[in-house]
Amino acid sequence: MKRHGVLPGFSITLGFTLTYLSLIVLVPLSATILKSVTLGWDGFWAVIAAPRVLASYKLTFGAALAGACINAVFGLLVAWVLVRYDFFGKKLVDAFVDLPFALPTAVAGIALATLYSSKGWIGQIFTPLGIKIAYTPLGVILALTFIGLPFVVRTVQPILEDFETELEEAAASLGANRWQTFQKVILPTLLPALLTGFALAFARAVGEYGSVIFVAGNIPMVSEITPLLIITKLEQYDYAGATALAVSMLIVSFGLLLAINGLQRWSQLRRA
Repeated sequence: MKRHGVLPGFSITLGFTLTYLSLIVLVPLSATILKSVTLGWDGFWAVIAAPRVLASYKLTFGAALAGACINAVFGLLVAWVLVRYDFFGKKLVDAFVDLPFALPTAVAGIALATLYSSKGWIGQIFTPLGIKIAYTPLGVILALTFIGLPFVVRTVQPILEDFETELEEAAASLGANRWQTFQKVILPTLLPALLTGFALAFARAVGEYGSVIFVAGNIPMVSEITPLLIITKLEQYDYAGATALAVSMLIVSFGLLLAINGLQRWSQLRRA
Protein backbone atom coordinates (compact mmCIF):
# COMPACT_ATOMS: atom_id res chain seq x y z
CA MET A 1 0.00 0.00 0.00
CA LYS A 2 1.42 3.37 -0.96
CA ARG A 3 1.17 6.25 1.45
CA HIS A 4 -0.04 9.43 -0.21
CA GLY A 5 1.10 12.72 1.31
CA VAL A 6 -0.06 16.25 0.82
CA LEU A 7 2.89 17.13 -1.41
CA PRO A 8 3.44 15.62 -4.88
CA GLY A 9 5.53 12.51 -5.44
CA PHE A 10 9.17 11.97 -4.59
CA SER A 11 10.47 12.61 -8.12
CA ILE A 12 8.78 15.99 -8.43
CA THR A 13 9.76 17.23 -4.98
CA LEU A 14 13.34 15.99 -5.34
CA GLY A 15 13.69 17.65 -8.73
CA PHE A 16 12.32 20.93 -7.40
CA THR A 17 14.63 20.74 -4.37
CA LEU A 18 17.75 20.09 -6.45
CA THR A 19 16.84 22.84 -8.92
CA TYR A 20 16.19 25.35 -6.16
CA LEU A 21 19.42 24.53 -4.30
CA SER A 22 21.40 24.67 -7.54
CA LEU A 23 20.15 28.15 -8.43
CA ILE A 24 20.41 29.59 -4.93
CA VAL A 25 23.50 27.83 -3.55
CA LEU A 26 25.51 25.69 -5.97
CA VAL A 27 25.68 28.07 -8.96
CA PRO A 28 26.95 31.10 -6.96
CA LEU A 29 29.45 28.95 -5.06
CA SER A 30 30.66 27.33 -8.27
CA ALA A 31 31.10 30.73 -9.89
CA THR A 32 33.14 31.89 -6.89
CA ILE A 33 35.43 28.86 -7.05
CA LEU A 34 35.86 29.09 -10.82
CA LYS A 35 36.77 32.78 -10.58
CA SER A 36 39.44 32.10 -7.97
CA VAL A 37 40.89 29.30 -10.12
CA THR A 38 41.92 31.89 -12.71
CA LEU A 39 44.67 33.00 -10.31
CA GLY A 40 46.40 29.63 -10.43
CA TRP A 41 47.66 27.87 -7.31
CA ASP A 42 50.62 30.24 -6.80
CA GLY A 43 48.46 33.34 -7.21
CA PHE A 44 45.73 31.90 -5.01
CA TRP A 45 48.21 31.09 -2.25
CA ALA A 46 49.85 34.51 -2.57
CA VAL A 47 46.47 36.16 -1.96
CA ILE A 48 45.29 34.08 1.00
CA ALA A 49 48.74 33.95 2.67
CA ALA A 50 49.63 37.65 2.48
CA PRO A 51 50.68 39.13 5.86
CA ARG A 52 47.71 41.51 5.95
CA VAL A 53 45.31 38.66 5.16
CA LEU A 54 46.86 36.39 7.79
CA ALA A 55 46.45 39.16 10.36
CA SER A 56 42.78 39.45 9.39
CA TYR A 57 42.37 35.65 9.74
CA LYS A 58 43.89 35.81 13.20
CA LEU A 59 41.52 38.58 14.30
CA THR A 60 38.42 37.13 12.59
CA PHE A 61 38.73 33.59 13.90
CA GLY A 62 40.29 34.60 17.23
CA ALA A 63 37.58 37.14 18.00
CA ALA A 64 34.87 34.72 16.82
CA LEU A 65 36.25 32.02 19.12
CA ALA A 66 36.49 34.43 22.06
CA GLY A 67 32.94 35.69 21.48
CA ALA A 68 31.58 32.14 21.21
CA CYS A 69 33.32 31.12 24.45
CA ILE A 70 31.88 34.14 26.28
CA ASN A 71 28.43 33.34 24.93
CA ALA A 72 28.75 29.69 25.96
CA VAL A 73 29.18 30.79 29.59
CA PHE A 74 26.81 33.73 29.82
CA GLY A 75 24.30 32.32 27.36
CA LEU A 76 23.93 29.30 29.65
CA LEU A 77 23.40 31.64 32.61
CA VAL A 78 20.77 33.66 30.74
CA ALA A 79 18.93 30.52 29.66
CA TRP A 80 19.08 29.17 33.23
CA VAL A 81 17.58 32.36 34.68
CA LEU A 82 14.82 32.50 32.06
CA VAL A 83 13.82 28.88 32.65
CA ARG A 84 14.30 28.41 36.40
CA TYR A 85 13.14 31.75 37.86
CA ASP A 86 10.06 33.93 37.70
CA PHE A 87 10.58 37.67 38.10
CA PHE A 88 9.08 40.97 37.06
CA GLY A 89 9.88 41.78 33.43
CA LYS A 90 10.84 38.21 32.51
CA LYS A 91 9.01 38.32 29.16
CA LEU A 92 10.75 41.58 28.31
CA VAL A 93 14.19 40.10 29.07
CA ASP A 94 13.27 37.05 27.01
CA ALA A 95 12.36 39.32 24.09
CA PHE A 96 15.63 41.25 24.42
CA VAL A 97 17.56 38.03 23.82
CA ASP A 98 16.27 38.00 20.24
CA LEU A 99 17.19 41.65 19.65
CA PRO A 100 20.40 40.83 17.71
CA PHE A 101 18.25 38.79 15.30
CA ALA A 102 15.85 41.65 14.60
CA LEU A 103 18.24 44.60 14.78
CA PRO A 104 20.07 45.49 11.55
CA THR A 105 23.76 44.78 12.02
CA ALA A 106 24.77 48.26 10.92
CA VAL A 107 22.52 49.77 13.59
CA ALA A 108 24.06 47.45 16.18
CA GLY A 109 27.57 48.49 15.14
CA ILE A 110 26.77 52.20 15.34
CA ALA A 111 25.14 51.75 18.75
CA LEU A 112 28.11 49.80 20.12
CA ALA A 113 30.60 52.32 18.74
CA THR A 114 28.64 55.18 20.30
CA LEU A 115 28.36 53.52 23.70
CA TYR A 116 31.91 52.20 23.95
CA SER A 117 33.89 55.04 22.36
CA SER A 118 36.17 57.07 24.61
CA LYS A 119 33.39 59.65 25.02
CA GLY A 120 30.49 57.19 25.12
CA TRP A 121 28.36 56.43 28.14
CA ILE A 122 30.20 53.19 28.90
CA GLY A 123 33.53 53.83 27.19
CA GLN A 124 34.26 56.95 29.25
CA ILE A 125 34.23 54.78 32.39
CA PHE A 126 37.04 52.57 31.07
CA THR A 127 39.10 55.29 29.37
CA PRO A 128 40.66 56.63 32.64
CA LEU A 129 41.69 53.05 33.42
CA GLY A 130 43.62 52.85 30.15
CA ILE A 131 41.12 50.43 28.57
CA LYS A 132 40.02 51.33 25.06
CA ILE A 133 37.15 49.26 23.71
CA ALA A 134 35.84 50.84 20.52
CA TYR A 135 38.11 50.81 17.45
CA THR A 136 40.25 48.00 18.85
CA PRO A 137 40.19 44.16 18.65
CA LEU A 138 38.32 44.28 21.97
CA GLY A 139 35.50 46.10 20.18
CA VAL A 140 35.40 43.35 17.57
CA ILE A 141 35.00 40.72 20.30
CA LEU A 142 32.25 42.81 21.86
CA ALA A 143 30.31 43.04 18.58
CA LEU A 144 30.66 39.31 17.86
CA THR A 145 29.54 38.47 21.39
CA PHE A 146 26.47 40.66 20.92
CA ILE A 147 25.34 39.02 17.70
CA GLY A 148 26.08 35.45 18.88
CA LEU A 149 24.29 35.40 22.25
CA PRO A 150 20.83 34.34 20.98
CA PHE A 151 22.23 31.20 19.36
CA VAL A 152 23.41 29.78 22.67
CA VAL A 153 20.37 30.87 24.68
CA ARG A 154 17.80 29.56 22.20
CA THR A 155 19.67 26.27 21.80
CA VAL A 156 20.04 25.55 25.52
CA GLN A 157 16.69 26.93 26.68
CA PRO A 158 14.46 24.11 25.31
CA ILE A 159 16.70 21.45 26.87
CA LEU A 160 16.47 23.15 30.24
CA GLU A 161 12.70 23.40 29.96
CA ASP A 162 12.45 19.64 29.30
CA PHE A 163 14.94 18.70 32.02
CA GLU A 164 13.38 16.67 34.83
CA THR A 165 13.99 18.35 38.18
CA GLU A 166 13.44 14.99 39.86
CA LEU A 167 16.95 14.04 38.77
CA GLU A 168 18.36 16.97 40.74
CA GLU A 169 16.28 16.00 43.77
CA ALA A 170 17.51 12.40 43.52
CA ALA A 171 21.12 13.59 43.38
CA ALA A 172 20.56 15.81 46.42
CA SER A 173 18.97 12.93 48.33
CA LEU A 174 22.09 10.86 47.64
CA GLY A 175 24.26 13.53 49.25
CA ALA A 176 25.45 15.52 46.23
CA ASN A 177 26.00 19.23 46.72
CA ARG A 178 24.87 21.83 44.18
CA TRP A 179 28.15 21.86 42.24
CA GLN A 180 28.26 18.05 42.05
CA THR A 181 24.63 17.98 40.89
CA PHE A 182 25.36 20.50 38.16
CA GLN A 183 28.60 18.80 37.10
CA LYS A 184 27.39 15.19 37.14
CA VAL A 185 23.68 15.46 36.36
CA ILE A 186 22.79 18.72 34.61
CA LEU A 187 25.87 19.52 32.52
CA PRO A 188 26.06 16.15 30.68
CA THR A 189 22.49 16.68 29.52
CA LEU A 190 23.10 20.28 28.46
CA LEU A 191 26.53 19.73 26.89
CA PRO A 192 25.40 18.64 23.39
CA ALA A 193 23.04 21.62 23.07
CA LEU A 194 25.65 23.94 24.57
CA LEU A 195 28.27 22.80 22.06
CA THR A 196 25.79 23.21 19.22
CA GLY A 197 24.99 26.76 20.34
CA PHE A 198 28.71 27.47 20.64
CA ALA A 199 29.33 26.24 17.09
CA LEU A 200 26.42 28.27 15.72
CA ALA A 201 27.62 31.42 17.46
CA PHE A 202 31.15 30.85 16.17
CA ALA A 203 29.97 30.26 12.60
CA ARG A 204 27.79 33.38 12.72
CA ALA A 205 30.63 35.49 14.06
CA VAL A 206 33.12 34.37 11.41
CA GLY A 207 31.05 35.89 8.61
CA GLU A 208 29.85 39.00 10.45
CA TYR A 209 30.48 42.32 8.72
CA GLY A 210 27.89 45.02 9.40
CA SER A 211 28.19 45.35 13.16
CA VAL A 212 31.99 45.00 13.18
CA ILE A 213 33.13 47.64 10.71
CA PHE A 214 31.63 50.48 12.75
CA VAL A 215 33.23 49.45 16.04
CA ALA A 216 36.51 47.90 14.84
CA GLY A 217 38.34 50.95 13.49
CA ASN A 218 39.43 48.86 10.47
CA ILE A 219 43.16 49.45 11.03
CA PRO A 220 45.25 47.14 8.79
CA MET A 221 47.17 44.47 10.71
CA VAL A 222 45.36 45.52 13.92
CA SER A 223 41.57 45.59 13.73
CA GLU A 224 40.76 44.58 10.15
CA ILE A 225 38.55 41.52 9.59
CA THR A 226 38.59 39.24 6.55
CA PRO A 227 35.07 40.15 5.26
CA LEU A 228 36.21 43.79 5.11
CA LEU A 229 39.24 42.76 3.02
CA ILE A 230 36.90 41.04 0.58
CA ILE A 231 34.85 44.23 0.22
CA THR A 232 38.06 46.24 -0.21
CA LYS A 233 39.26 44.01 -3.04
CA LEU A 234 35.88 44.25 -4.74
CA GLU A 235 36.05 48.04 -4.58
CA GLN A 236 39.49 47.82 -6.20
CA TYR A 237 38.03 45.60 -8.97
CA ASP A 238 40.25 42.73 -7.84
CA TYR A 239 37.50 40.16 -8.28
CA ALA A 240 39.81 37.18 -8.43
CA GLY A 241 41.51 38.19 -5.17
CA ALA A 242 38.14 38.76 -3.50
CA THR A 243 36.87 35.36 -4.59
CA ALA A 244 40.10 33.73 -3.38
CA LEU A 245 39.48 35.11 0.10
CA ALA A 246 35.84 34.09 -0.18
CA VAL A 247 36.83 30.52 -1.06
CA SER A 248 39.17 30.32 1.92
CA MET A 249 36.33 31.47 4.18
CA LEU A 250 34.00 29.06 2.40
CA ILE A 251 36.21 26.10 3.23
CA VAL A 252 36.15 27.05 6.89
CA SER A 253 32.37 27.52 6.74
CA PHE A 254 31.87 24.03 5.31
CA GLY A 255 33.98 22.61 8.11
CA LEU A 256 31.86 24.47 10.65
CA LEU A 257 28.64 23.22 9.07
CA LEU A 258 29.88 19.63 9.24
CA ALA A 259 30.85 20.12 12.87
CA ILE A 260 27.46 21.66 13.69
CA ASN A 261 25.60 18.81 11.99
CA GLY A 262 27.72 16.31 13.89
CA LEU A 263 27.01 18.02 17.18
CA GLN A 264 23.30 18.15 16.47
CA ARG A 265 23.30 14.46 15.57
CA TRP A 266 25.21 13.65 18.74
CA SER A 267 22.73 15.71 20.77
CA GLN A 268 19.79 13.83 19.27
CA LEU A 269 21.37 10.45 19.99
CA ARG A 270 22.10 11.37 23.58
CA ARG A 271 18.56 12.66 24.13
CA ALA A 272 17.14 9.50 22.55
